[in-house]
Amino acid sequence: MATKCASSSPATSALLPGQPAPPFALPSDDGTVVSLASLRGKRVVLYFYPKDDTPGCTREACSFQESLPLFTDAGVVLLGVSRDGAAAHQRFRKKYDLTFPLLTDADGAVHRAYGAWGEKVFYGKKTEGVIRTTVLIDAEGRVLRVFAPVKVDGHADAVLATLAG
Repeated sequence: MATKCASSSPATSALLPGQPAPPFALPSDDGTVVSLASLRGKRVVLYFYPKDDTPGCTREACSFQESLPLFTDAGVVLLGVSRDGAAAHQRFRKKYDLTFPLLTDADGAVHRAYGAWGEKVFYGKKTEGVIRTTVLIDAEGRVLRVFAPVKVDGHADAVLATLAG
């Protein structure tokens, strides 16, 4: 059976570097609410992924986890976003020792605002769903860069290189 983390076809995000990042306030797996406004003054890596504990999504999360000290040292907040609920996020974090927050966008509104939802090709069939996307946001809340669609392998390194450059 195919997972929801298959590669998507190329898509373009409506977000452009320099424009304000769309505001959000989403529940975290720890029961708190994380908002873009609460992160003002910090750079943010907001990565959207299809589903907890599936092969590609697990590789992506573990890659970000392995690089987390480098993100932290660079003063960057790392946040994962999917439509999964808090219980699924908690199981996923525990199973893979993930120490960064996972946010729930149950209705997909934030996915849409960030260009992480739309038509894609899923194993040769057109479908609508999550487009694996990462958005870098500067300390003033502006978009620095959009990666979409994301190729999992090497992605965390590419994000770090962009932040360093």
